[in-house]
Amino acid sequence: MKEINPKAYYDVVIIGGGISGLTSSSLLSKAGLSCCVFEMSEKVGGYLAGFDRKGYKFDTAIHWLNDCGEQGFVSNIFKIIGEDYPKAESQTEIRRFAAENSDYLLTNNPDKLKENLISKFPDEKKGINNFFRDAGRISKSFNDYVYLGRSVETRSLFGKIIYGLKMLKFAFAFIPHIKYTGDEGVEKGLKKYSKSQVLQNIFGAENDLLSCLVPVAWAYSDNFQTPPKGGSRAYPQWLSAKTKERGGEVFLNSKVTKIIVEKNEVSGVRVLTKNGIKEVRCKYIVSASDLGELYNKLLPDNAVSEKKKSKLKNAEIYSSAVTVSVALNCPAEKLGIGTENIYFFDASVNRKDLSGGNPHKSGIHISAPSLRDKTLVPEGKGTLNIFIPASMEQNNYWECEKDSNGNFLRNKAYKKLKHEFAEILINRIQEKLIPNLKEHILFYDVATPITYYRYTLNKNGTMMGQKPGKENIMNKVASYKTPVKNLLQSGHWADLGGGVLIAVKSALNTSLMILKKENKKVFKQFADYVDGKKSLITNNK
Repeated sequence: MKEINPKAYYDVVIIGGGISGLTSSSLLSKAGLSCCVFEMSEKVGGYLAGFDRKGYKFDTAIHWLNDCGEQGFVSNIFKIIGEDYPKAESQTEIRRFAAENSDYLLTNNPDKLKENLISKFPDEKKGINNFFRDAGRISKSFNDYVYLGRSVETRSLFGKIIYGLKMLKFAFAFIPHIKYTGDEGVEKGLKKYSKSQVLQNIFGAENDLLSCLVPVAWAYSDNFQTPPKGGSRAYPQWLSAKTKERGGEVFLNSKVTKIIVEKNEVSGVRVLTKNGIKEVRCKYIVSASDLGELYNKLLPDNAVSEKKKSKLKNAEIYSSAVTVSVALNCPAEKLGIGTENIYFFDASVNRKDLSGGNPHKSGIHISAPSLRDKTLVPEGKGTLNIFIPASMEQNNYWECEKDSNGNFLRNKAYKKLKHEFAEILINRIQEKLIPNLKEHILFYDVATPITYYRYTLNKNGTMMGQKPGKENIMNKVASYKTPVKNLLQSGHWADLGGGVLIAVKSALNTSLMILKKENKKVFKQFADYVDGKKSLITNNK
């Protein structure tokens, strides 16, 4: 057994080896600070880790990437770490909305979809034009955001004022649509544009109007990307290598069990490894993991107020999912699908049921990673990713039992249930979308909310943390700072929203907050570059 031997002291300890934790370790190591990452799993990446089965590489990332293009925010931050970062490519065919009596494709030229809709519904021309106009306005705001990723905590007083004004300008395109949330809100918002069901049918599963407009806005910005060669796991693998290259350390199979706090200031961690408990001292801790786990299990009982814990407990979070990773005996394109992500749904099903986790009613997301990247599969083969939103609590916690420590026991009933879910989804797709699909399936692997919880400890197996929304904003559930000095929060719990963009943005800001105290010269250099004021001068090998 290989020994896990961290040093006795680091400037920064990072909890969690997902993309946020590894971006932090890469930035801080490059800035000259000693840091280490503790990851409880056997490999880095979190939701981007992926897995291999019988010569097939399955991508476990969310089904699209944003701001990972050459001029995107994520790429700009990765350029600080190294110009050899994995390159994502622009996605031309983006999303296909496939229902019983309709089939529409959104590309990186959204006006094609607009013209298609107007040709079929000429009486709705004005409203359809207005919908795409508003999406275009949001797109312009997204283009401005590339240089607005630095948080207020990293700015001077004057800088905060300027930043506030720029963010207000950024928000103008969103403000008219914020109030349209929930089933009634979305329907009311869409009826501003279309009195018929044309837009309602296409965006039938969205829970707010902005979720209808934003994908079209991203498409106008040419801001959908496919994962880099090798799949999304290429990002965390590269970040881990860069951390080690600069003297940082990444420890796998290492679970932080306690944060040591002295006089309300962090001083170290206790880590459970295969070789026993290790104690490591440090000046700063960045927690790139579940915030509830941090507040309720890792910190002393009195470190965080019950009021703050209560707000966090009641925060609205993204759902989890059931994901079916399918190995095909033929190329995916032979099944008649393209590089786009397909949303397959029954337009007669209500909005709640389309995202409610019932395999008979839920809208189904389908993509073919192997069509975009042939390195993921053996020659002449293919893969499909199938997923639906789902919750941890449904099906009596997926028929799992619990042991005395509250851990889920994946028994025969659990395995039977997840297989039944997969078969229902595959049968629906075969019946309505891909005839003879089952003839081409060699095997498949099923992940449930229980799976996602096991590998991440994220509350309820959530895919992306806390949702943007009025209640979460008012309750200030997302924050980089914690009540404990020198303990910072990163990842999807530090900022509202989800995806690689939020993970990298939060990592940037927690790193800058540390550098502002520990290395002002590098802080200024990084900050000016992120703001678009100067090019990066540092050695960037």
